[in-house]
Amino acid sequence: MRNILKVIFGRVLFTVLCLLIQLVWLIGLVWKLNQYYVWFSAVFDIIALIVVLRINAKSDFSAARLVWTIVILALPVFGICLYLMFGRTGLTKRTRAIYEKVQKRFACELSQDENVLGALKENNIYIHNQEYYIQSSSGYPVYQNTDVSYYPQAEAALEALLEDLGNAREFIFMEYFAVEDTQAFHRIEEVLLRKISEGVEVRFIYDDFGSIGYVKPEFMRRLNRQGIQCRIFNPLVPFLYIFMNHRDHRKITVIDNRISYSGGFNLADEYFNITHPYGHWKDTGIRLEGDAVRSHTIMFLEMWNFIRDTDTAWDKYLTSCAPFQSRQGGYVQPYSDTPLDNVTLGENVYMNILKNATDYVYISTPYLIIDNEMQKEMCMAAERGIDVRIITPGIPDKKLVFLLTQSYYTALIRSGVRIYQYTPGFIHAKGYVSDDQTAVVGTINMDYRSLYLHFECGVYLYGCDAVMDIKKDFCDTFPLCTEIGIDYCQKRSVFVRCFQCILRLFAPLL
Repeated sequence: MRNILKVIFGRVLFTVLCLLIQLVWLIGLVWKLNQYYVWFSAVFDIIALIVVLRINAKSDFSAARLVWTIVILALPVFGICLYLMFGRTGLTKRTRAIYEKVQKRFACELSQDENVLGALKENNIYIHNQEYYIQSSSGYPVYQNTDVSYYPQAEAALEALLEDLGNAREFIFMEYFAVEDTQAFHRIEEVLLRKISEGVEVRFIYDDFGSIGYVKPEFMRRLNRQGIQCRIFNPLVPFLYIFMNHRDHRKITVIDNRISYSGGFNLADEYFNITHPYGHWKDTGIRLEGDAVRSHTIMFLEMWNFIRDTDTAWDKYLTSCAPFQSRQGGYVQPYSDTPLDNVTLGENVYMNILKNATDYVYISTPYLIIDNEMQKEMCMAAERGIDVRIITPGIPDKKLVFLLTQSYYTALIRSGVRIYQYTPGFIHAKGYVSDDQTAVVGTINMDYRSLYLHFECGVYLYGCDAVMDIKKDFCDTFPLCTEIGIDYCQKRSVFVRCFQCILRLFAPLL
């Protein structure tokens, strides 16, 4: 706890202090130049109008545009400063150019096997169209010859991961939003150090903001000293424009381009129920073995070189140690969603599942903060007879966000959507399963940050054995939940409902 407090007071409070200094400077400036108040007020009103026009000229999601318009026009000075610090979702031209350069370089390594698409088209035209859309929007192909294992609890995924790490021969790539320098990671670190001594190359990426309460600044230096090549995504630096909207929320491990892991779990003790800050923590993971791992390898290499462009040759990372023959059928498509291409791929994949469902759609998400389009698709699916069920946490990790999540219940329940709260604790799994055929397991929450602002990843499955494993996990989880009825929503106090309305107004900023 002392280490966590040191990190928080040493870095977060330093950032807050810088922002307070900036605010004091602005207040002092206004006080000093009070005699020119009318002129300054007019100037800021004009600037506010220009900023609002610029915001509404962009193709960003409409809910955020509305919020920023209200805040800036109501409080021009405060609103403009707030927008400069937290509202700008675009990277600088230089940073965007670096990302596009790296992405273009690896695009040639992502070729789609037309025979796979052709077979899929003959099998199911609707699924073909979905997977074709993912491929054309993100560049990541659909594969066969891939075995899929699904883990309904992160503890089982960790044990399998440790075993596979121990069998690595050539390289290990790991990319996580949050890493905690405690028990779970120490077990992984022990294996990584052993593999380094055997000549295996190890690379590690973590997000600075996601890990800020878990590791000290010297954590990266320690890993590098030990031979684990480590890079931090988007270090938190206190400037006027803090580039903190875009985070690397992905969770990926790649071993020898032969095996990969993804899912909802980070490398912190609470994800594996070593600690219990919010009751029982439910999270899920997915393991791929075979051809589809190539996409996860390329995702990692893109991010590694986006942070610092150093790789001039990568052929050795895109070949497997041994040939692989799948024992399962089905189609597997890992994909990455970025905030830089103006395509809301993660949200669109989810909405297409709802549109094409014929029987049921089961959803799990830790946060339910959705725009009108997503809410409409859920309601329409339920109204046409689809069994739509959503599992959300019973014990929240963020109380304000939980209140905001609950504010969406009434409209969904009235349309026939069934809402379940996970009674034992916090559910962090992000998953969809539909019609015993399709499923998505990944990192994409159903909130504005995951759907619009973060770097995310998912795995789309069709016709795989794991789809039924995912359905079984949902069916096993529903009895552990409390189903929320319309009475629960209507019995909330007037104060709570009014507060939820205010939160809904600022939902795109949370």
